[in-house]
Amino acid sequence: MTSGRAKKPLQAAVEAGDDGTRLDRWLTTRWPEWSRSRWQGAVRGGMVRVDGRVVTAPATIVRTGAEVWVDGEPDEDPDALVLSYEPPPIPIPIRFQDPFLLIVAKPAGVVVHPAPANWHNTLVHALWNELQPDPEATVRPGIVHRLDRDTSGLMVVARDARMRERLSRSIQDHLVERRYWALIRGALDPLAGRIEAPIGRDPGDRRKMAVVRGGRLSATRYRTVARWRGHTLLELTLETGRTHQIRVHLAHLGFPVAGDTVYGGPQELGFQGQALHAFHLAFRHPADRGLRLTGFEPVPESWLGPLTELGEPLEGSLPAGMCVPGKALAGSVIGSAGTGDDDAAPGR
Repeated sequence: MTSGRAKKPLQAAVEAGDDGTRLDRWLTTRWPEWSRSRWQGAVRGGMVRVDGRVVTAPATIVRTGAEVWVDGEPDEDPDALVLSYEPPPIPIPIRFQDPFLLIVAKPAGVVVHPAPANWHNTLVHALWNELQPDPEATVRPGIVHRLDRDTSGLMVVARDARMRERLSRSIQDHLVERRYWALIRGALDPLAGRIEAPIGRDPGDRRKMAVVRGGRLSATRYRTVARWRGHTLLELTLETGRTHQIRVHLAHLGFPVAGDTVYGGPQELGFQGQALHAFHLAFRHPADRGLRLTGFEPVPESWLGPLTELGEPLEGSLPAGMCVPGKALAGSVIGSAGTGDDDAAPGR
């Protein structure tokens, strides 16, 4: 594998004379010091965002006023990143697998796919022997959705390009149900509700996301599970899947996730990163629409100390799957026959 190094990001807006141009051609014209093939590799490698959204198709048409952001100079060849590679010793628990897909429990601290600041030791590397080559997703084979580096929990990974396309379409159509537990600082009022606020790049720090005018529609549903003096455990369901969505929405309301120092959360209770965990995943199998897969994953052992320190909740109770003595459960995936009418995830 080649070695990468992060370089300064690039940013420009599409001018009127370039309206309707292919993204790879526009990039080559805007920054001609890199070849069109190198730009195509950068796009496929997930290095390019258009109006805050990662674009992986070089033929994407750009429009006047679109803001294009490149996460580093493309002096690395993404096409070489995953060739002739031995997976690193990163244990990735597999909760379900068949010839079409994997459902895995991503540990906190593991980056999902290679990027300019993290070329090595990612989830993709660890699962490389389980995945088939995918020319349209060279450095992200099988990846249809992501979890942030310090977020733990369930992810579905496609084994080949055909399944990746089907699963990506299911996520875009809101047919994949994803639920999270988050420990936040403070207490939301009301106890349950829906957060709808547009998300885009933070104009003050392009490495972060924020609630901004003109951002992409984003919606998160929440309900209070347990409360302590100063902290609350929430269950959250994604209606959309924007970058850092839960973290940004909660920080915007003034209740950041505990340990999320990027978005204003205090480093407390021993959490190394945000206290956010994807415990539930449910969707119809892309190769067998009569089979619905439902996954459950308890929080990792790293939550044991913080939950013990908090003690018994003043209101509510800890759900099954919280790693407190006597209540630890194993991760699981259950397959069941579908009824034919429950394709849409709640809140679609």
